[in-house]
Amino acid sequence: MIVRQAKEEDAAAICNILNPIIRHSSITFTTVERTLESVSQNIRTRGPAFQVMEAHDEVAGFATYGPFRPGPGYARTAEHSIHLAPDRQGVGLGRMLMERLEQVAAAEGVHVLIAAISSSNPAAVAFHEAIGFHAVGRLPEVGFKAGAYLDLVLMQKILTPRPDSAPDTSLQPG
Repeated sequence: MIVRQAKEEDAAAICNILNPIIRHSSITFTTVERTLESVSQNIRTRGPAFQVMEAHDEVAGFATYGPFRPGPGYARTAEHSIHLAPDRQGVGLGRMLMERLEQVAAAEGVHVLIAAISSSNPAAVAFHEAIGFHAVGRLPEVGFKAGAYLDLVLMQKILTPRPDSAPDTSLQPG
């Protein structure tokens, strides 16, 4: 098993992992399935920020990150996504993918990695806790899928230490 940077040829396998999740679950709030072109475009655009797990010459899962929010103030914060084929879950592949993704992100200057997780996916919350993410917020009923309102659980992991020279950006009273 290897973790490597995604190639455009991986787009079909990635769609085969992601689209059933979009169609049949509420772990993502989107209802728009990914196309080969949209996944290929993400692979081209994100470069090293798009990693795949290859097992026995097949893509078993992927992890990627992109901007958390627009604007220069958020340039060092990214939001990630990770998905594994159902038959590849629970055997440590997700941990391996995230270790690589975190290394890439830190090398590219990402200070904080964000996970935005559907409340209908407690396994993802547990996974992220196990790899060092901390819950930092819950947005009640911001997602809607399959006739139900869903909460969004926000988790984060600080990847790089804050330099001593970084300004304190906490709010000062009055």
